[in-house]
Amino acid sequence: MKNITILLTVATLTFSAQSHAEGWFDSLKSMLGFSQEAEDETPNTADMVGSIIENLNVDSSQAEGGLGSLFNYVKGNLTADKFNQLSEAMPGINELINEAPDVSNLKSTDGLGSLLDKAAEYSESVKAINDVKKQFEALGLKPEMIMAYIEQAKAYLDTEEGKQTKELLTQGLQDLIK
Repeated sequence: MKNITILLTVATLTFSAQSHAEGWFDSLKSMLGFSQEAEDETPNTADMVGSIIENLNVDSSQAEGGLGSLFNYVKGNLTADKFNQLSEAMPGINELINEAPDVSNLKSTDGLGSLLDKAAEYSESVKAINDVKKQFEALGLKPEMIMAYIEQAKAYLDTEEGKQTKELLTQGLQDLIK
């Protein structure tokens, strides 16, 4: 009797519309309670930080501080409404911004850095770019890593769920990626 019940269950699943859509084995697993919940694909700052750590071989404070300095830069280049959209799409951005080092009183000692400091006195755009450079240096990162962080952040958001967030991020980073 038990064998007939199992045979009827398998036969029913094999010929049902759902079994053609998912496969009879998946239907059977689902019926028996072995189905897996779909993973949440919503972009988030914790996973982005993890991606930076893994792909750029940096520690967590460097990943958080570097992303924080980029998001702070983005905040200065987007309207308040657009930045709020970005923050809502990826909660935790403001916490990352707090991880960016304060370089407001830091002066560059090398030739090019000194020139950028001087130019920053006359241009808010140059000042913002120079601050990102200084923040990366304060984190023990080379300024060349800025583009690597940007590319990793964009790659992390390269999903259907992250599409709009990626567009806002790219718009806010426009002057850095020219």
